Amino acid sequence: MADAALRLQNLFEQLLGAPLPVRIRAWDGSQSGPPGAPALVVRNRRALRRLLFKPGELGLARAWVAGDLDIDGDLYAALDLMAGLVWERGEDARGLVEALRDPEVRAAVRGLVKLAGPPLPPAPPPEEVRRVRGHLHTKRSDKRAISHHYDVGNDFYELVLGPSMVYSCAYWPAPPSEGGTLETAQRDKLELVSRKLDLSPGQRLLDVGCGWGSMAIHAAREHGVHVVGVTLSQEQAAYARKRVADEGLTDRVEIRVQDYRDVVDGPYDAISSIGMAEHVGAERYLEYATDLHKLLKPGGRLLNHQIARRPQQDEGAYHVDEFIDAYVFPDGELAPVGTTVTQLERAGFEVRDVESIREHYALTLRRWVANLESDWATALRLVSPGRARVWRLYMAASALSFERNRIGVNQVLAVKTPASGTSGLPLRSRVWGAPGPA
Repeated sequence: MADAALRLQNLFEQLLGAPLPVRIRAWDGSQSGPPGAPALVVRNRRALRRLLFKPGELGLARAWVAGDLDIDGDLYAALDLMAGLVWERGEDARGLVEALRDPEVRAAVRGLVKLAGPPLPPAPPPEEVRRVRGHLHTKRSDKRAISHHYDVGNDFYELVLGPSMVYSCAYWPAPPSEGGTLETAQRDKLELVSRKLDLSPGQRLLDVGCGWGSMAIHAAREHGVHVVGVTLSQEQAAYARKRVADEGLTDRVEIRVQDYRDVVDGPYDAISSIGMAEHVGAERYLEYATDLHKLLKPGGRLLNHQIARRPQQDEGAYHVDEFIDAYVFPDGELAPVGTTVTQLERAGFEVRDVESIREHYALTLRRWVANLESDWATALRLVSPGRARVWRLYMAASALSFERNRIGVNQVLAVKTPASGTSGLPLRSRVWGAPGPA
Protein backbone atom coordinates (compact mmCIF):
# COMPACT_ATOMS: atom_id res chain seq x y z
CA MET A 1 0.00 0.00 0.00
CA ALA A 2 1.41 3.40 -1.05
CA ASP A 3 1.16 5.54 2.08
CA ALA A 4 4.61 7.11 2.50
CA ALA A 5 3.27 10.65 1.91
CA LEU A 6 0.64 10.40 4.66
CA ARG A 7 3.16 8.92 7.07
CA LEU A 8 5.62 11.71 6.25
CA GLN A 9 2.97 14.37 6.70
CA ASN A 10 2.02 13.00 10.12
CA LEU A 11 5.64 12.69 11.21
CA PHE A 12 6.60 16.17 10.02
CA GLU A 13 3.59 17.71 11.76
CA GLN A 14 4.56 15.95 14.98
CA LEU A 15 8.05 17.38 14.67
CA LEU A 16 6.88 20.87 13.74
CA GLY A 17 3.96 21.01 16.13
CA ALA A 18 1.87 22.64 13.39
CA PRO A 19 -0.02 21.67 10.22
CA LEU A 20 2.22 21.20 7.18
CA PRO A 21 1.42 24.08 4.75
CA VAL A 22 2.47 22.16 1.61
CA ARG A 23 1.53 18.84 0.07
CA ILE A 24 3.82 15.83 0.22
CA ARG A 25 4.47 13.63 -2.81
CA ALA A 26 6.53 10.58 -1.96
CA TRP A 27 8.69 8.13 -3.92
CA ASP A 28 5.93 5.50 -3.89
CA GLY A 29 3.51 7.79 -5.78
CA SER A 30 1.41 8.67 -2.75
CA GLN A 31 0.31 12.24 -1.97
CA SER A 32 -1.03 13.93 1.13
CA GLY A 33 -1.61 17.44 2.43
CA PRO A 34 -3.61 20.58 1.66
CA PRO A 35 -5.35 20.37 -1.76
CA GLY A 36 -4.09 22.94 -4.26
CA ALA A 37 -0.94 23.72 -2.30
CA PRO A 38 2.54 23.38 -3.86
CA ALA A 39 3.96 19.89 -3.39
CA LEU A 40 7.21 18.98 -1.67
CA VAL A 41 8.42 16.03 -3.74
CA VAL A 42 10.41 13.47 -1.71
CA ARG A 43 12.02 11.48 -4.51
CA ASN A 44 13.65 8.79 -2.38
CA ARG A 45 14.40 7.61 1.15
CA ARG A 46 17.87 9.14 0.90
CA ALA A 47 16.26 12.55 1.43
CA LEU A 48 15.10 11.41 4.86
CA ARG A 49 18.53 10.11 5.76
CA ARG A 50 20.01 13.49 4.87
CA LEU A 51 17.55 15.18 7.23
CA LEU A 52 18.22 12.70 10.02
CA PHE A 53 22.00 13.00 9.83
CA LYS A 54 21.96 16.78 9.38
CA PRO A 55 18.71 18.05 10.90
CA GLY A 56 17.62 21.51 9.85
CA GLU A 57 18.65 23.72 6.99
CA LEU A 58 21.85 21.94 5.91
CA GLY A 59 20.10 18.58 5.59
CA LEU A 60 17.33 20.16 3.53
CA ALA A 61 19.90 21.96 1.38
CA ARG A 62 21.83 18.77 0.68
CA ALA A 63 18.65 16.94 -0.28
CA TRP A 64 17.64 19.79 -2.62
CA VAL A 65 21.04 20.13 -4.29
CA ALA A 66 21.31 16.36 -4.79
CA GLY A 67 17.85 16.23 -6.35
CA ASP A 68 16.41 14.09 -3.55
CA LEU A 69 13.88 16.86 -2.82
CA ASP A 70 12.02 19.03 -5.30
CA ILE A 71 9.02 21.34 -5.46
CA ASP A 72 6.13 20.87 -7.84
CA GLY A 73 4.17 24.08 -8.30
CA ASP A 74 4.96 27.71 -7.56
CA LEU A 75 8.50 27.76 -6.11
CA TYR A 76 8.01 31.15 -4.46
CA ALA A 77 4.71 30.12 -2.87
CA ALA A 78 6.21 26.90 -1.51
CA LEU A 79 9.26 28.65 -0.07
CA ASP A 80 7.10 31.39 1.42
CA LEU A 81 4.82 28.87 3.12
CA MET A 82 7.68 26.87 4.58
CA ALA A 83 9.71 29.93 5.59
CA GLY A 84 6.64 31.42 7.25
CA LEU A 85 6.30 28.33 9.41
CA VAL A 86 9.91 28.59 10.56
CA TRP A 87 9.74 32.34 11.25
CA GLU A 88 6.48 32.06 13.17
CA ARG A 89 7.95 29.37 15.40
CA GLY A 90 11.22 31.25 15.79
CA GLU A 91 13.19 28.01 15.92
CA ASP A 92 16.02 26.41 14.02
CA ALA A 93 18.08 23.24 14.16
CA ARG A 94 19.75 24.38 17.38
CA GLY A 95 16.44 23.83 19.17
CA LEU A 96 16.45 20.13 18.28
CA VAL A 97 17.90 18.97 21.61
CA GLU A 98 15.18 20.80 23.52
CA ALA A 99 12.50 19.48 21.16
CA LEU A 100 13.65 15.88 21.62
CA ARG A 101 12.62 16.02 25.28
CA ASP A 102 9.05 15.78 24.03
CA PRO A 103 7.97 12.10 23.82
CA GLU A 104 5.87 12.78 20.70
CA VAL A 105 8.85 14.33 18.94
CA ARG A 106 11.04 11.38 19.88
CA ALA A 107 8.39 9.04 18.52
CA ALA A 108 8.26 11.00 15.25
CA VAL A 109 12.04 10.80 14.87
CA ARG A 110 11.91 7.03 15.43
CA GLY A 111 9.24 6.83 12.75
CA LEU A 112 11.42 8.76 10.31
CA VAL A 113 14.38 6.50 11.07
CA LYS A 114 12.27 3.44 10.30
CA LEU A 115 10.90 4.96 7.10
CA ALA A 116 14.33 6.16 5.95
CA GLY A 117 15.80 2.69 5.77
CA PRO A 118 19.41 1.59 6.45
CA PRO A 119 21.11 4.26 8.60
CA LEU A 120 24.02 5.19 6.35
CA PRO A 121 24.81 8.91 6.02
CA PRO A 122 24.79 9.98 2.34
CA ALA A 123 27.86 11.86 1.15
CA PRO A 124 27.35 15.62 0.70
CA PRO A 125 26.76 16.76 -2.90
CA PRO A 126 29.99 17.68 -4.71
CA GLU A 127 28.81 21.31 -4.98
CA GLU A 128 29.24 21.76 -1.22
CA VAL A 129 32.33 23.77 -0.30
CA ARG A 130 35.17 21.77 1.18
CA ARG A 131 36.29 23.40 4.40
CA VAL A 132 39.97 24.09 5.04
CA ARG A 133 41.15 24.66 8.58
CA GLY A 134 42.47 28.08 9.41
CA HIS A 135 41.41 31.63 10.15
CA LEU A 136 38.54 33.26 8.26
CA HIS A 137 39.05 36.20 5.91
CA THR A 138 42.75 35.85 5.35
CA LYS A 139 43.84 36.76 1.84
CA ARG A 140 44.15 33.07 0.99
CA SER A 141 40.80 32.01 2.44
CA ASP A 142 39.00 34.95 0.80
CA LYS A 143 40.48 34.00 -2.56
CA ARG A 144 39.21 30.41 -2.14
CA ALA A 145 35.75 31.64 -1.16
CA ILE A 146 35.53 34.04 -4.09
CA SER A 147 36.69 31.33 -6.50
CA HIS A 148 33.99 28.95 -5.22
CA HIS A 149 31.27 31.46 -5.99
CA TYR A 150 32.47 33.28 -9.08
CA ASP A 151 34.64 30.83 -10.99
CA VAL A 152 31.75 28.63 -12.13
CA GLY A 153 31.82 29.79 -15.74
CA ASN A 154 31.21 33.17 -17.34
CA ASP A 155 28.71 31.64 -19.77
CA PHE A 156 26.51 30.59 -16.85
CA TYR A 157 26.61 34.08 -15.39
CA GLU A 158 25.69 35.54 -18.78
CA LEU A 159 22.62 33.31 -18.85
CA VAL A 160 21.52 34.39 -15.36
CA LEU A 161 22.52 38.06 -15.31
CA GLY A 162 21.83 38.96 -18.91
CA PRO A 163 23.90 41.26 -21.15
CA SER A 164 24.62 43.82 -18.41
CA MET A 165 26.71 41.29 -16.43
CA VAL A 166 26.00 43.23 -13.25
CA TYR A 167 25.77 40.96 -10.22
CA SER A 168 24.11 43.32 -7.77
CA CYS A 169 20.70 44.85 -7.36
CA ALA A 170 19.36 46.91 -10.25
CA TYR A 171 17.59 50.27 -9.84
CA TRP A 172 14.03 50.14 -11.10
CA PRO A 173 11.66 52.99 -11.99
CA ALA A 174 8.78 53.78 -9.63
CA PRO A 175 6.55 51.99 -10.29
CA PRO A 176 8.47 49.42 -12.37
CA SER A 177 7.16 49.82 -15.88
CA GLU A 178 5.94 46.75 -17.72
CA GLY A 179 8.42 47.47 -20.50
CA GLY A 180 11.35 48.08 -18.17
CA THR A 181 14.26 45.75 -18.85
CA LEU A 182 16.83 44.35 -16.48
CA GLU A 183 19.57 45.87 -18.63
CA THR A 184 18.05 49.37 -18.38
CA ALA A 185 17.60 49.04 -14.62
CA GLN A 186 21.21 47.91 -14.20
CA ARG A 187 22.46 50.81 -16.30
CA ASP A 188 20.40 53.16 -14.11
CA LYS A 189 22.04 51.66 -11.00
CA LEU A 190 25.53 52.24 -12.39
CA GLU A 191 24.57 55.80 -13.25
CA LEU A 192 23.10 56.31 -9.76
CA VAL A 193 26.43 55.24 -8.24
CA SER A 194 28.31 57.51 -10.64
CA ARG A 195 26.17 60.52 -9.75
CA LYS A 196 26.48 59.91 -6.00
CA LEU A 197 30.26 59.81 -6.44
CA ASP A 198 30.06 62.96 -8.61
CA LEU A 199 32.40 61.47 -11.20
CA SER A 200 33.97 63.82 -13.72
CA PRO A 201 36.58 63.54 -16.51
CA GLY A 202 40.15 62.96 -15.39
CA GLN A 203 39.32 61.62 -11.94
CA ARG A 204 40.62 58.28 -10.61
CA LEU A 205 38.07 55.68 -9.47
CA LEU A 206 38.86 52.48 -7.59
CA ASP A 207 36.18 49.83 -8.11
CA VAL A 208 36.57 47.27 -5.31
CA GLY A 209 35.22 43.86 -6.29
CA CYS A 210 34.82 44.96 -9.89
CA GLY A 211 33.12 41.76 -11.09
CA TRP A 212 32.91 41.52 -14.86
CA GLY A 213 33.85 45.18 -15.32
CA SER A 214 30.43 46.79 -15.77
CA MET A 215 30.90 49.69 -13.32
CA ALA A 216 34.45 50.35 -14.52
CA ILE A 217 33.34 50.47 -18.16
CA HIS A 218 30.32 52.68 -17.41
CA ALA A 219 32.36 55.15 -15.38
CA ALA A 220 35.10 55.41 -18.01
CA ARG A 221 32.78 55.57 -21.02
CA GLU A 222 30.07 57.84 -19.63
CA HIS A 223 32.06 60.02 -17.23
CA GLY A 224 35.61 60.03 -18.60
CA VAL A 225 37.29 58.77 -15.43
CA HIS A 226 40.33 56.53 -15.14
CA VAL A 227 39.40 53.30 -13.33
CA VAL A 228 41.28 50.57 -11.51
CA GLY A 229 39.05 47.54 -10.91
CA VAL A 230 40.17 44.77 -8.55
CA THR A 231 38.79 41.25 -8.18
CA LEU A 232 40.03 37.96 -6.73
CA SER A 233 38.42 35.95 -9.54
CA GLN A 234 40.63 35.00 -12.48
CA GLU A 235 37.58 34.28 -14.65
CA GLN A 236 36.00 37.63 -13.88
CA ALA A 237 39.22 39.48 -14.64
CA ALA A 238 39.72 37.76 -18.00
CA TYR A 239 36.13 38.51 -19.01
CA ALA A 240 36.34 42.14 -17.83
CA ARG A 241 39.61 42.78 -19.69
CA LYS A 242 38.10 41.53 -22.93
CA ARG A 243 35.07 43.79 -22.47
CA VAL A 244 37.33 46.76 -21.78
CA ALA A 245 39.33 46.04 -24.94
CA ASP A 246 36.17 45.62 -27.02
CA GLU A 247 34.96 49.03 -25.77
CA GLY A 248 38.29 50.64 -26.69
CA LEU A 249 38.89 51.70 -23.09
CA THR A 250 42.23 50.07 -22.31
CA ASP A 251 43.81 53.51 -21.87
CA ARG A 252 41.33 54.35 -19.11
CA VAL A 253 40.47 51.03 -17.39
CA GLU A 254 42.86 48.64 -15.68
CA ILE A 255 41.52 45.32 -14.31
CA ARG A 256 43.66 43.61 -11.69
CA VAL A 257 43.51 40.27 -9.90
CA GLN A 258 44.30 41.81 -6.55
CA ASP A 259 43.10 41.89 -2.95
CA TYR A 260 41.86 45.34 -1.96
CA ARG A 261 44.30 45.14 0.98
CA ASP A 262 47.17 45.14 -1.51
CA VAL A 263 46.14 48.30 -3.37
CA VAL A 264 48.76 50.96 -2.57
CA ASP A 265 48.61 53.37 -5.52
CA GLY A 266 46.28 55.95 -4.04
CA PRO A 267 45.05 58.53 -3.67
CA TYR A 268 41.81 58.03 -5.59
CA ASP A 269 39.11 60.63 -6.10
CA ALA A 270 36.35 58.07 -5.52
CA ILE A 271 35.81 54.43 -4.57
CA SER A 272 32.88 52.21 -5.47
CA SER A 273 32.30 48.98 -3.58
CA ILE A 274 29.19 47.32 -4.98
CA GLY A 275 28.16 43.98 -3.48
CA MET A 276 31.66 43.21 -2.23
CA ALA A 277 31.62 44.12 1.47
CA GLU A 278 29.46 41.10 2.36
CA HIS A 279 32.63 39.01 1.86
CA VAL A 280 34.75 41.07 4.29
CA GLY A 281 33.55 39.62 7.62
CA ALA A 282 32.80 41.34 10.91
CA GLU A 283 36.31 40.93 12.30
CA ARG A 284 37.88 42.54 9.24
CA TYR A 285 35.33 45.26 8.54
CA LEU A 286 37.09 48.10 10.33
CA GLU A 287 40.29 47.15 8.50
CA TYR A 288 38.37 47.26 5.21
CA ALA A 289 36.91 50.68 5.98
CA THR A 290 40.26 52.04 7.16
CA ASP A 291 42.08 50.78 4.06
CA LEU A 292 39.57 52.46 1.77
CA HIS A 293 39.74 55.68 3.80
CA LYS A 294 43.53 55.78 3.34
CA LEU A 295 43.20 55.26 -0.41
CA LEU A 296 40.99 58.33 -0.88
CA LYS A 297 42.20 61.89 -1.28
CA PRO A 298 40.75 64.49 1.14
CA GLY A 299 37.19 65.18 0.05
CA GLY A 300 37.01 61.87 -1.81
CA ARG A 301 33.83 59.81 -1.75
CA LEU A 302 33.04 56.16 -1.07
CA LEU A 303 29.85 54.50 -2.29
CA ASN A 304 29.37 51.27 -0.31
CA HIS A 305 26.52 49.15 -1.71
CA GLN A 306 25.91 46.27 0.72
CA ILE A 307 23.28 43.72 1.76
CA ALA A 308 22.22 44.04 5.41
CA ARG A 309 20.39 41.80 7.86
CA ARG A 310 17.97 42.77 10.58
CA PRO A 311 19.59 43.40 14.01
CA GLN A 312 19.11 40.77 16.70
CA GLN A 313 18.38 41.23 20.39
CA ASP A 314 21.49 39.14 21.08
CA GLU A 315 24.01 39.94 18.37
CA GLY A 316 26.31 37.26 19.76
CA ALA A 317 23.76 34.64 18.67
CA TYR A 318 24.05 35.57 14.99
CA HIS A 319 25.14 32.68 12.80
CA VAL A 320 25.65 32.48 9.06
CA ASP A 321 22.87 30.83 7.05
CA GLU A 322 23.96 27.19 6.62
CA PHE A 323 22.80 26.80 3.03
CA ILE A 324 24.39 30.05 1.88
CA ASP A 325 27.64 29.29 3.70
CA ALA A 326 27.95 25.75 2.33
CA TYR A 327 26.83 26.31 -1.25
CA VAL A 328 26.73 29.98 -2.23
CA PHE A 329 28.97 32.46 -0.35
CA PRO A 330 31.44 30.59 1.87
CA ASP A 331 32.44 32.73 4.87
CA GLY A 332 30.06 35.53 3.85
CA GLU A 333 28.60 37.58 6.69
CA LEU A 334 25.80 40.12 6.87
CA ALA A 335 25.65 42.98 9.35
CA PRO A 336 22.89 45.46 10.26
CA VAL A 337 23.20 48.74 8.37
CA GLY A 338 23.76 50.57 11.66
CA THR A 339 26.85 48.47 12.31
CA THR A 340 28.19 49.25 8.85
CA VAL A 341 27.68 52.99 9.34
CA THR A 342 29.40 52.85 12.73
CA GLN A 343 32.44 51.05 11.33
CA LEU A 344 32.76 53.52 8.44
CA GLU A 345 32.62 56.40 10.92
CA ARG A 346 35.21 54.74 13.17
CA ALA A 347 37.51 54.55 10.15
CA GLY A 348 37.25 58.34 9.74
CA PHE A 349 34.48 58.69 7.15
CA GLU A 350 31.63 61.15 7.39
CA VAL A 351 28.48 59.24 6.38
CA ARG A 352 26.32 61.60 4.35
CA ASP A 353 23.56 59.45 2.90
CA VAL A 354 22.02 56.02 3.42
CA GLU A 355 19.51 54.86 0.82
CA SER A 356 17.66 51.60 1.21
CA ILE A 357 16.80 49.95 -2.11
CA ARG A 358 15.52 46.69 -0.63
CA GLU A 359 12.53 46.25 -2.95
CA HIS A 360 14.78 46.77 -5.97
CA TYR A 361 16.76 43.65 -5.12
CA ALA A 362 13.63 41.51 -4.92
CA LEU A 363 12.65 42.65 -8.42
CA THR A 364 16.16 41.96 -9.70
CA LEU A 365 16.34 38.46 -8.23
CA ARG A 366 13.01 37.50 -9.75
CA ARG A 367 14.35 38.52 -13.16
CA TRP A 368 17.48 36.42 -12.61
CA VAL A 369 15.39 33.40 -11.60
CA ALA A 370 13.25 33.87 -14.72
CA ASN A 371 16.40 33.97 -16.87
CA LEU A 372 17.62 30.72 -15.34
CA GLU A 373 14.29 28.91 -15.56
CA SER A 374 13.62 30.02 -19.13
CA ASP A 375 16.84 28.42 -20.36
CA TRP A 376 17.22 25.57 -17.87
CA ALA A 377 18.47 23.09 -20.48
CA THR A 378 21.35 25.39 -21.40
CA ALA A 379 22.16 25.96 -17.74
CA LEU A 380 22.52 22.20 -17.26
CA ARG A 381 25.02 22.09 -20.10
CA LEU A 382 27.08 24.88 -18.54
CA VAL A 383 27.15 23.69 -14.93
CA SER A 384 26.20 20.60 -12.95
CA PRO A 385 22.50 20.01 -12.15
CA GLY A 386 23.35 20.52 -8.48
CA ARG A 387 24.95 23.90 -9.15
CA ALA A 388 21.94 25.05 -11.18
CA ARG A 389 19.63 23.93 -8.35
CA VAL A 390 21.73 25.86 -5.84
CA TRP A 391 21.28 29.06 -7.82
CA ARG A 392 17.59 28.60 -8.40
CA LEU A 393 16.90 28.03 -4.71
CA TYR A 394 19.17 30.74 -3.36
CA MET A 395 17.91 33.45 -5.73
CA ALA A 396 14.22 32.62 -5.21
CA ALA A 397 14.59 32.40 -1.42
CA SER A 398 16.60 35.64 -1.39
CA ALA A 399 13.89 37.44 -3.39
CA LEU A 400 11.36 36.47 -0.74
CA SER A 401 13.70 37.56 2.06
CA PHE A 402 14.02 41.02 0.51
CA GLU A 403 10.26 41.25 -0.05
CA ARG A 404 9.50 40.27 3.57
CA ASN A 405 12.11 42.68 5.02
CA ARG A 406 14.21 39.87 6.46
CA ILE A 407 17.23 41.32 4.69
CA GLY A 408 17.83 44.63 2.95
CA VAL A 409 20.37 46.40 0.77
CA ASN A 410 21.71 49.91 1.27
CA GLN A 411 23.85 52.41 -0.57
CA VAL A 412 25.95 54.29 1.96
CA LEU A 413 27.65 57.44 0.67
CA ALA A 414 30.61 58.46 2.82
CA VAL A 415 33.16 61.26 2.47
CA LYS A 416 36.75 61.62 3.63
CA THR A 417 35.89 65.06 4.90
CA PRO A 418 38.99 67.25 5.44
CA ALA A 419 39.74 69.25 8.58
CA SER A 420 38.09 72.29 7.03
CA GLY A 421 34.76 70.49 7.23
CA THR A 422 34.01 71.05 3.55
CA SER A 423 32.24 67.89 2.37
CA GLY A 424 31.75 68.98 -1.22
CA LEU A 425 28.12 67.81 -1.22
CA PRO A 426 25.18 70.05 -2.16
CA LEU A 427 22.89 71.27 0.61
CA ARG A 428 20.04 69.27 -0.90
CA SER A 429 21.31 65.91 -2.07
CA ARG A 430 17.92 64.33 -2.64
CA VAL A 431 14.42 65.58 -3.37
CA TRP A 432 11.44 63.90 -1.69
CA GLY A 433 8.03 63.91 -3.31
CA ALA A 434 6.44 66.72 -5.29
CA PRO A 435 6.73 70.38 -4.26
CA GLY A 436 3.77 71.77 -2.34
CA PRO A 437 1.65 74.80 -3.27
CA ALA A 438 3.32 78.21 -3.19
